[in-house]
Amino acid sequence: MDTKSLHTLEYHKVLNILAGYTSFSAGEELARKLQPTTDQILAEQWQQETAEALLLLDTHTNITIGGARDVRRPAENSTRGFTLPAEDLLDIRSTLIAARTLKRQLLKVEDEFSTLAVIAELVEEAPGLVDAISSTIDEKGEVLDSASSKLGKIRSDLRSVHGRIQDKLQRLLNSSQNQWLQEPLISMRSGRYVVPVKTDAKGRIKGIVHDQSGSGATVWVEPMATVDLNNEYRGLQMSEQAEIERILAELSAKVADVADRIIRIVERMAELDLIFARAKYAAIIKGVPPQFVEWREFEQPKPPKHANERAKWTPPPRNLHPGSTIWIRSARHPLLPPHDVIPTDLTLDDDTFTVLITGPNTGGKTVSLKTTGLMVLMAQSGMHLPAIEARLTVFEDVFADIGDEQSIEQSLSTFSAHMTNIIRILSRVDDRSLVLLDELGSGTDPTEGAALAQSVTNFLRDKGATTFIATHYPELKLYADQQRGATNASMLFDVETLSPTYEMAIGIPGKSNAFAIARRLGLDETILDDAMKLTGAGSNEAENLLDAIYDLRDKISSEEAAARLIRRQLEDEKDALARQLEQLEEEREAVLAEAQEEARQKIAAIEEELRRARKQIRDAQSINKLKKVSKDVAALEEGEVEQIAPKATKARKPTSNRLQLAVGDKVTVKALNTEGEIISLTKYEAMIAVGRLQMRAKLSDLEFKSRPKDEEPEMESTPLVSARSPGVELDIRGRRVEEGLSELTSFIDQAYLSQMPWVRIIHGKGTGKLRTAVRKSLKKNKHVSSIEEGKDGEGGAGVTVVKFN
Repeated sequence: MDTKSLHTLEYHKVLNILAGYTSFSAGEELARKLQPTTDQILAEQWQQETAEALLLLDTHTNITIGGARDVRRPAENSTRGFTLPAEDLLDIRSTLIAARTLKRQLLKVEDEFSTLAVIAELVEEAPGLVDAISSTIDEKGEVLDSASSKLGKIRSDLRSVHGRIQDKLQRLLNSSQNQWLQEPLISMRSGRYVVPVKTDAKGRIKGIVHDQSGSGATVWVEPMATVDLNNEYRGLQMSEQAEIERILAELSAKVADVADRIIRIVERMAELDLIFARAKYAAIIKGVPPQFVEWREFEQPKPPKHANERAKWTPPPRNLHPGSTIWIRSARHPLLPPHDVIPTDLTLDDDTFTVLITGPNTGGKTVSLKTTGLMVLMAQSGMHLPAIEARLTVFEDVFADIGDEQSIEQSLSTFSAHMTNIIRILSRVDDRSLVLLDELGSGTDPTEGAALAQSVTNFLRDKGATTFIATHYPELKLYADQQRGATNASMLFDVETLSPTYEMAIGIPGKSNAFAIARRLGLDETILDDAMKLTGAGSNEAENLLDAIYDLRDKISSEEAAARLIRRQLEDEKDALARQLEQLEEEREAVLAEAQEEARQKIAAIEEELRRARKQIRDAQSINKLKKVSKDVAALEEGEVEQIAPKATKARKPTSNRLQLAVGDKVTVKALNTEGEIISLTKYEAMIAVGRLQMRAKLSDLEFKSRPKDEEPEMESTPLVSARSPGVELDIRGRRVEEGLSELTSFIDQAYLSQMPWVRIIHGKGTGKLRTAVRKSLKKNKHVSSIEEGKDGEGGAGVTVVKFN
């Protein structure tokens, strides 16, 4: 992208706002360096990330970046042999914990937020380093006594010596010598414990003078009785500091061993922080995700095949349209206060790619140009747009010449500065560019300026650039009406209030409004009539025609608004009916469940009756009694039992997309514009193989492409079979070995068939028999690629983590 034009459009100010929503400095740095992409697939991926993050932050408020810090500099310093201070080590630990927590939180919601989970899966971990720092440094940044046995011994000796010093000095304070003290307190000077002695009595207490008060009335004396103890205490302090330095150096070496991993973790967390920032910004501006559309291709007409027809054939004008799309409803400039912004429609039809905007000064032409440029730049940067709806193509470059470019240093006039910039733009522009020019040709003779503006517009049109030009020249209004692919646009003006509305109307040239404003201000009608005669009848008729067009436009807008209101009401009614249908379905299921429970109770009663009857047979004393009971049993067993189980309900017809898809089908993942093959199906999702990777996708996000002929399924007769996930954990604590292994085998088979990457087996520690049997069985299972013991916080030796092939 053209750097100068990005600055002209104030894109950096948008990035500054975006950076304000980041959580730590690495994410902020990434936000300020964000550049629009020219790759449509990447732009769509960024928009998908923002949309997922917006929903995630709205529904899972506990998921955050946490205590991440930009610790790349300390990590790099550790590789150079520096000993890191305790504060840096705590920041590293905090970042690693935040990354681990965020990763696990996002993987738990992988089915709903698959795009974010893919990024989270790439976040690495360094659990050994976290444990090492936690066991060495406390939350205040102090090295723990338990960090080493030597440090513990030194600090124990320090406490002992400190106590002896305090005891000796306290006895001095309580003795008769305290009369020579300025006041009874113990202080420290130069790392040694001293007492305040009156200057005229300093010889009364033998010791070493370390300091004197500002007034000279007090000297600070270290009594001879504590000199040796103070020496010992000072020596222990130096030993303590040396041991702390050794411990921190050892920790720093461990950081150096995984420094590259730490740097990658910070960068991945910064990427997620930027995504969350885009989502927060989208929520603030009530933004919508733009829909990116492919560049359209226009087929040029071919001459007839027969020579006679070809001789008479006149080729039509070549279609210069580049195939771009700019269609944004109710766009709002993102840098203006929301309550001050007047939404404007930037909706170009399929035949238009050159827009010539006319209107009064301070009418909003410049704001409209900047809004157009910022909408494109924000969309291609993964940001949602402050609008109601947007469809855009991905431009390879955006050029802008807006505002006063006068250069005092280069002694250039405003016209010269603008022309220098325009020349630079014209040398780089192509049919994949968006060009925004403000007051083209202004600052010089009107006749020459109009001719120059028209020539530049012609050049850009021939190049196929999508162009918005703001101008005052009436000649360009006529140009837009006569050239294919060009259209007029105007900034509307309220004559009643004598102020612009800042609303742009595409397809209608601007009115002069001069006579209307003069009449509104009270200019004499005689003067106005004379002026209107001088302009000619044609000009007045054109103004009247424009008035009629504006009135018709307002009427159509009102009708469209009414139609939108009716459509919203119909959609609300549709939603209400859908909710009623869901409620009825829930009530039906409740009735069925109640009927099934009643059936189970009646069957249990019949079985109890049969049990009692058979007991009576066994206890019968006579042949007659036996015959009677047997007859009753026969009657009970042969009697018709009313069928109270609910009848099978007719299954709801699956969605058409569900009927169209089967395992083995080739599909396109619309969110990523990538083709893959279905390897498993559930009711709402499919597992897609894309090259050597696998991903989950909702059925609504898939587009059917093709199916192997020899595997064409019978849609109406052959049901789709898919393995259901058994969950991520199996708890067999307290089971016997045989029972536990039986559950384990069934669980592993289901987990493998449902394409799960890993599962956890909770067997407990106990005697170790069940754990040994489980791990022995897993090693023999052909579906299992590896097993490992649970980490700290996962259950340790009481858990086995299983990973599949």
